[in-house]
Amino acid sequence: MTTPEAEQSQGPRPEERLEKAVRAAEQALIEYEIAVETFRVEVENFSRLHEQKLGPLYGRIEELDAQIAEARAARTGDPEDIRRAQEARANVQPIPGVEELLHGWMDGHGLFPEAAAMLTDQAVRPPERVRPSEEARKLYRELARKAHPDLAQEEEERQRREEFISRVNAAYARGDTALLMELAEEWAAGPVPPERRPSHSEELYARLEWLSQRKELLTLVAQELENGAIAGMLRLAPDDPDALLDEIAVRLRTDIEQRETELAGLLGQG
Repeated sequence: MTTPEAEQSQGPRPEERLEKAVRAAEQALIEYEIAVETFRVEVENFSRLHEQKLGPLYGRIEELDAQIAEARAARTGDPEDIRRAQEARANVQPIPGVEELLHGWMDGHGLFPEAAAMLTDQAVRPPERVRPSEEARKLYRELARKAHPDLAQEEEERQRREEFISRVNAAYARGDTALLMELAEEWAAGPVPPERRPSHSEELYARLEWLSQRKELLTLVAQELENGAIAGMLRLAPDDPDALLDEIAVRLRTDIEQRETELAGLLGQG
């Protein structure tokens, strides 16, 4: 008969080693998911700022290209020039309607200052950049570790965690540190999830397989983000991406001036 002392001398049982491996894999997956989500938020916020700052300049270039092609086609009458003019015009994004143009720019008291400035030719203040602070990042990481749905064994508990984490993700995307602090207090005061019940070897192996599949899915998401144009721009200036946008804006304005000069020449205004 094997005594407890003999069992201890033989080391942990296989199920115990497997459970430790599952817990380590869970924590590694959560850390990886936090990193991917943080990067996604940064890419999304930079993409929004990119569109706000450079979108109108790109639109102006497209419109000038169409006008230049149309002026050249009207001058030459060449079928190929006409075809190119039609293609250039088709590439121009349609002008939004008034409701779409002012969507998000009006409150119950009238136009926001940015909208009023646009309509009165005044200087428009730069769009506010949303970048989570270090405190927000710390709160997000702590909440993700504690409340991550992958740590639940019961379906009801998983659903509770998924609903809570969706609120955490939304607050983090807005960089709302105060709300993240409130969510941390809410989680601390909430029901204590039941302790993990001992798992059988088959369940542990299945869990490891699921974690591996989840890691592969997150890897694909991360690769898609990394390969995107916005991520490429962020890599060019990781410490000051706003300055990169300003530099691109200067080049685009130069391109606009060149196109305006070319158009004026075609129209006989030069």
